[in-house]
Amino acid sequence: MNYSIIAACGLILTVFSAQADRFADVQIQETALGSNIYMLSGAGGNMATFVAGDEVLLIDSQYAELAEKIRSKVLQLSAGKPLSRLINTHVHGDHVGSNAALSAGVDIIAHQNVLVRLQQDGAFPTAGLPTTTFIEQLRLRMNGMTVRLDAMPASHTDGDIVVWFEEANIVHMGDLLFEGRFPFIDTSKGGSVKGYINNTRQLINMLNDTTKVIPGHGNLTDKAGVQRSLAMMEATLAIVNEFKAQGMTEQQAVDKGLGEQWKKWHWNFITEERWIKTLYHADVN
Repeated sequence: MNYSIIAACGLILTVFSAQADRFADVQIQETALGSNIYMLSGAGGNMATFVAGDEVLLIDSQYAELAEKIRSKVLQLSAGKPLSRLINTHVHGDHVGSNAALSAGVDIIAHQNVLVRLQQDGAFPTAGLPTTTFIEQLRLRMNGMTVRLDAMPASHTDGDIVVWFEEANIVHMGDLLFEGRFPFIDTSKGGSVKGYINNTRQLINMLNDTTKVIPGHGNLTDKAGVQRSLAMMEATLAIVNEFKAQGMTEQQAVDKGLGEQWKKWHWNFITEERWIKTLYHADVN
């Protein structure tokens, strides 16, 4: 008996089991925002759903392993009406992962660059590809609600959109907002620190004090929450730019740190070190 082969097979099964179970305890939670609009949280990017008469809209789809839990929650909130439209705010896997599993009879809507990037990903299921794309703006009328999709200049990625529920004064900002956290700016997919900061400034001017803001990650917030994020980015960029002006290397900047004021923005994915490195190589001064 070849015990090494048995051991290897056991290890493979353990890995597959761990992958299958990584979201076993995750539940999809809803927060009612009014006008039959709900913020949904689980694992990965925040979602939203809108029950518009006989139509049901979902924004983003988290990970593939959560598809049935997402479907179940949407059916619960819609009183059994199936999903009809799915919007992807950008290309990342924690926002498009369940596309294929939820795609039957569903119009998947995204920026044209999202389709291009997903088509270049040989592992992404064809069934989950966007079926409707645009490059500037798209308006949907759903049961008296105007759902406006604004494509933004490259910032988090080169395919970011922001979704406005105009009459309800609710906006889903996708990963143009990491509420209370250092943001992820994916330069490998066209992202830009300059674009991210500029977009944040532009979006603040489009909000009012009662706008409900769904972030890509973090808690439901408002205009003041977006302003706090902008203030953090501007202040920490200034700190890192001063380090560079003093001739510090990237590692010296990391060792120096941003100071006690900004430590609470550190999280497990974009740590203080990773944020400093992002700013050190930023395309702005």
